[in-house]
Amino acid sequence: MPKPNSTAVTEFLFEGFSSFGWQHRLVFFVVFLTLYLLTLSGNAIIVSIICMDRHLHTPMYFFLSMLSISETCYTVAIIPQMLSGLLSPHQPIAVQGCATQLFFYLTFGINNCFLLVAMGYDRYVAICNPLRYSVIMGKEACVRFVSGSLGIGLGMATVQVTSVFCLPFCDAFVISHFFCDVRPLLKLACIDTTANEIINFVVSICVLVLPMSLVFVSYVLIISTILKISSAEGRKKAFATCASHLTVVVIHYGCASIIYLKPKSQSSIGQDRLISVTYTVITPLLNPVVYSLRNKEVKDALCRAMGRKPRSP
Repeated sequence: MPKPNSTAVTEFLFEGFSSFGWQHRLVFFVVFLTLYLLTLSGNAIIVSIICMDRHLHTPMYFFLSMLSISETCYTVAIIPQMLSGLLSPHQPIAVQGCATQLFFYLTFGINNCFLLVAMGYDRYVAICNPLRYSVIMGKEACVRFVSGSLGIGLGMATVQVTSVFCLPFCDAFVISHFFCDVRPLLKLACIDTTANEIINFVVSICVLVLPMSLVFVSYVLIISTILKISSAEGRKKAFATCASHLTVVVIHYGCASIIYLKPKSQSSIGQDRLISVTYTVITPLLNPVVYSLRNKEVKDALCRAMGRKPRSP
């Protein structure tokens, strides 16, 4: 039961980076704003290039464009509020606004997890079953994968937001974070949150461990198939088609797992905040960077878009 004589909370304050002096916050603002603008422009370039260049009208690049759009929506849900908080600490956010931010953060974060699974499956079919690739990965199948990923994101986000905001928040209203996330909000509830923590853990298992396992199985099968290729050039080419995706997978699932699968007893506010900065600010930028610098087809498409002749291999 809520505490007697307590007042129901109607708005929250973010602790954010208020413990730092204004000089440090100004530096953080410039750095994070730069990374944010690079993320937006990088993902916009990726989507534009894929739409314009017919050489990239394949399932793999369709999934990449959807991932870029999802990453953009994900960062828009978090970073503008964080940048505002750096310039003016202790800004209030209404409970409804906090719930909205959490909903979109979870929706697109979970959507990203399952889009990476779809991309892993695409690479599995391309390498392990190439003769049936065009049949298995048709337009309808690709749309189903993307719709399913977004549907899971919406469903899981609804469960999480409902379970958190059904709780009473009494007196305590300062969120020990720079955005609305599940664990910091649960700490502010004035009743026992064991059931909510179990829900959070189960959802984390479903959206992190399950997708990671599927991607892992895909890559075990992919690598075993690649090793059977007789020519060294063939093996190198096959590995190259997976390198960008595997890099993004390791970084994405690695950071998310550290944040959401770590036992509550091992949680450190400062450490969690640092990892969250990596996950919300730096990781979304790696998607366009990795796919533009490590992927020959994207680099060739960029050259064609600029009117230059692609480099020979």
